Amino acid sequence: MSEPRWLTDDEQRVWREFNAATRMLSAHLEGQLQHDSGMPHTYYEVLVALSEAPGRRLRMSELADARQASRSRLSHAVARLEANGWVRREACPTDKRGAWAVLTDAGFTALEAAAPGHVEAVRESLFDPLTPEQVTALGEISAAIRRQLTPKCAAAAAAEAAKEHEGELTKSG
Repeated sequence: MSEPRWLTDDEQRVWREFNAATRMLSAHLEGQLQHDSGMPHTYYEVLVALSEAPGRRLRMSELADARQASRSRLSHAVARLEANGWVRREACPTDKRGAWAVLTDAGFTALEAAAPGHVEAVRESLFDPLTPEQVTALGEISAAIRRQLTPKCAAAAAAEAAKEHEGELTKSG
């Protein structure tokens, strides 16, 4: 086994700043949405994804992929959104195991009410402290990190889906 590639002092400092900043930003945005709109950020993201989809509908598997969430976690979120009357599920006519998540008018209204406060919180917390050059750099840095992680996340999601499928086969068999 090779020697670990330890972080330099500068890398350690940057890592800790980045980690603290992203955790604080996430917590702040979560708190803002909960306080102002009574919804967790996860639900807001589901509503946004559906609002941007053609016909305000996505297959559950596509929605999970778009939100980078496990299917079981997404199913739980959609169940809560259904209970609020913001989303409804529809059976897929071509795939008996598939289902669609559809944004209801009430869900769209809830999203419209939540969006202005959320966007302002994002602007104040993330963009206002940065110069235009820093915003550009942050976009480039974020894209580089995503490019590095996308294949690893896709492989992990495929492994999880296979494990869930295997569990379903075991239950039905």
